[in-house]
Amino acid sequence: MTGQLTPAGPARAPARDGQFDHLRLEGVCRRFGDRLVLDGLDLHIAGGEFVALLGPSGCGKSTALNCLAGLLPLSGGSIWLDDRRVDTLPPERRGFGMVFQNYALFPHMSVRRNVGFGLRMRGVARVRARERVDEALRLVQLTQYADRLPGQLSGGQQQRVAIARAIVVEPPLVLMDEPLSNLDAALRLDMRTEIRRLHQSLGLTTVYVTHDQEEALSLADRLVVLREGVVQQIGTPEELYRSPANPYVAGFMGYRNLLPMSVVRGEGGYATARGDGIELTGTAAGTEPGRDGEGIVAIRPEDFVVGQPPTGEDNRLDVVIEVVEYHGRELSVQARLPSGQALRLRTPERVARGETVSVWVPRGRVLVFAADPS
Repeated sequence: MTGQLTPAGPARAPARDGQFDHLRLEGVCRRFGDRLVLDGLDLHIAGGEFVALLGPSGCGKSTALNCLAGLLPLSGGSIWLDDRRVDTLPPERRGFGMVFQNYALFPHMSVRRNVGFGLRMRGVARVRARERVDEALRLVQLTQYADRLPGQLSGGQQQRVAIARAIVVEPPLVLMDEPLSNLDAALRLDMRTEIRRLHQSLGLTTVYVTHDQEEALSLADRLVVLREGVVQQIGTPEELYRSPANPYVAGFMGYRNLLPMSVVRGEGGYATARGDGIELTGTAAGTEPGRDGEGIVAIRPEDFVVGQPPTGEDNRLDVVIEVVEYHGRELSVQARLPSGQALRLRTPERVARGETVSVWVPRGRVLVFAADPS
């Protein structure tokens, strides 16, 4: 595991009532029977920070969120808000806001009554509750829909109702579990901006679960990449994008080409790998080469250059074009090496299926890792 556990501190709005300095997860574990699905999670989150838990289905990210919310008891470890331990409290006493993937709105209640539900459960005076609901609806730009039922709203509007319901109780922490996964592509982009705007303007502390690396990079102050319940790397979006700790993290940071090769030498921060009739030189990343010099070479599709003469230090590969997808200004291409290994490329150059072309990639855009031991 790599990464800093204490954040540098993002720029934040002034703290609101009920805000805290730090949320701490210390050795948090969760078992389902004999299966350990969350293994010793240590994480410090500053008040006002936006942290995204990133990984594929089954990696433990939603389990971590549900442990935070109190929906799942811990099998080990503890959770603290400053000096107050909260993992021993039931969900309603933690006071956290939660936004679910499926919105979880009451279909028979108006937008206003859905948003105000938590305030009614807390016994907030009617006049004060109405003021807070009006403000929450204004923040999510749904004032004109206050008297409609959820079924009369679009998916994006329903998700904004869910967000308003979470923030109206002025929680110390907002937990979001894949909140955009049911929306179409255009709405996802709009809602990403909306969530970030609300986070910054209200000084919220947010823990956000997603499997979408682009979503995580655009929203979060820090990312936590999980694999089978174990943290792989913690850091800012830029840190993880530029310096993934291992091939698994690299795969989530856009390195779609992960080539098993043998590392044969390294000097000056570079390493050279060979395999299946090709040789590639790149930045030596992560740990030293594994047993028998096994390694993984990682390259992003957009870092290949098609049809350009080498500069003297660029890596050259000859490939056959198999699949071409039109993406406007550039093409997304699947090609194949003579060995049969597939490569993914993105290029503005026009290429055709069946064509043999030379592609180059600068050594500074190639990462050479030790083989993933798992």
